[in-house]
Amino acid sequence: MPDVFNWQLNRSMAYEYAESRPNRQVSAVFDINKCIGCQTCTMACKTTWTSGKGQEYMFWNSVETKPYGSYPLGWDVRILDKAGAASWDTATRPATFRGQTIFEKAPAGERAEGWLPEDVHWAYPNRGEDETNAPIDSGLHHLSIPHAIWNFYLARICMHCTYPACLAACPRKAIYKRKEDGIVLIDQERCRGYRECVRACPYKRAMYNHVTRVSEKCIFCYPAVEQGRWPRCMRNCIGKIRIVGYVHKPNEADPENPIDFLVHTKKIALPLYPQLGLEPNIYYIPPVQADARFLRQMFGPGADAAVATYKRLHDNPASEPLLRAVLLLCVSTDRILGRFALDGQEAVGYDMQDVEAVRVPLVEPTYVRDFSDPAIGVYRHNIT
Repeated sequence: MPDVFNWQLNRSMAYEYAESRPNRQVSAVFDINKCIGCQTCTMACKTTWTSGKGQEYMFWNSVETKPYGSYPLGWDVRILDKAGAASWDTATRPATFRGQTIFEKAPAGERAEGWLPEDVHWAYPNRGEDETNAPIDSGLHHLSIPHAIWNFYLARICMHCTYPACLAACPRKAIYKRKEDGIVLIDQERCRGYRECVRACPYKRAMYNHVTRVSEKCIFCYPAVEQGRWPRCMRNCIGKIRIVGYVHKPNEADPENPIDFLVHTKKIALPLYPQLGLEPNIYYIPPVQADARFLRQMFGPGADAAVATYKRLHDNPASEPLLRAVLLLCVSTDRILGRFALDGQEAVGYDMQDVEAVRVPLVEPTYVRDFSDPAIGVYRHNIT
């Protein structure tokens, strides 16, 4: 297999095809600290793309409760067990992964280490919902929260990886990565339903339709992206945890690009299971209340620093004005942002044509109404 460079691992690795990055790579950042598990994103996607026959248990967007929730059942535990220990050399800057990726651990005759879920594994998308990492009893109820008792919600879509395992594994070459934006799609006319993509994708975002007998997956709402608009799951997020844009390689990062700023400049947004080797392009801001060891396993060795940065922003918002500005732009517009700026006490987002798309105050103004309004003869209450 050819060698390609994976910047998330800070080393070259084996992959089925030679390195061929798109002209630009669409990306998104999810702030897990703000996710309330409302499933609005899930249903926005469901009603748009997967309401047909054979898609009854198919969720291109799903929200899991960690540490015990998973869809399909046990996807993360199974692939982590197969991948083995994640060994990082933190003496280098950035840290270098010294273990093997799922491509380098591929069994003979396969292109990636993986497993094929059975039908029953897809049948419980809310398994483990709202379960904490330990029972809550009277001795732990007050003093140990949030450190001893924790859970968090993990929203997941296709990662539109730079090195997709689904693409590498497909014997029909029915999966391709668009040159114009890096979105990974399945050509359903070429697909024959072998399910090699389902087996190979460690995140289990390729799914098999038993009626049409072909595989399907999240398409990042590419018709909207082509018009400079966000995907459905993103723009409908009630918790305002998401921001959409384009990500660059570290050596090409633009600090005024909101995605680059979060991923490369502040290093607060991290890939999910980078040790698997796919260089995923959906990033997460880790939850501050979860166990540090769990977060390092999930997001790599940068998790501790990311949590520290987020806590610093929480404790003293004035210390991180630019970070505060970017996070306030989350779901404040449905236009893909190419640039952001801090204008006095307002965060400003600019679209891909560098036209102002949104302006958000850093502090929402407070209005106190008079208790009595003689003009219309009513009394009012100010409730905060």
